[in-house]
Amino acid sequence: MKKTFVTLLALAFTAGNACSAFAAGPAGFARGLNGGSAVSYISEKGKIIPPFAQVLFCAQNPSECRDNNGLAVVALTDEQMLQLKNVNSTVNRTMIGRNDPHNELNGDVWKVNVRSGDCEDFALTKRSRLIAMGWSSRALRIATAYTPSGEGHAVLVVRTDKGDLVLDNRQSSIKNWRDTDLRWDKIQSGTDPYVWYRL
Repeated sequence: MKKTFVTLLALAFTAGNACSAFAAGPAGFARGLNGGSAVSYISEKGKIIPPFAQVLFCAQNPSECRDNNGLAVVALTDEQMLQLKNVNSTVNRTMIGRNDPHNELNGDVWKVNVRSGDCEDFALTKRSRLIAMGWSSRALRIATAYTPSGEGHAVLVVRTDKGDLVLDNRQSSIKNWRDTDLRWDKIQSGTDPYVWYRL
């Protein structure tokens, strides 16, 4: 595990900050459809180097990156949908959107359960709160994307039997991944935080 981490850290550092995630505005169109017309999931392509800031985040916060061996797809009940809505709107309302200072790791430091932060901090905080409520870590994945203006962005993607749902700090409504205005970039594996996939 240590050797894998060091290798990934070196690769991620060499690749640079592949995705700078800002607390940004709306975005373009979704790609990577997989599944039937009623339920669709983001289609993962080949493996890709994880964001450098995420590798550091997991090294500093191993409990936040641990697999809790839950289900990869959540059978979404009305109660669970209400939990998603409450967590999404509460975090969006109580956290202050603020970009990382440019002098901090090229302006991209991932943090969890903070009072202010940028989009990946919102996504990580939502994920952490849902796991504390008993949700499966395998169904809660961070994804990076681009807004229509081309800014890097990060969201929490929840894999359910109703499709992949997106919790975004830019709005309180929860949408299917196809109904967002995001142009998708990459997504974290549900079982291994150091594995990411192209979208």
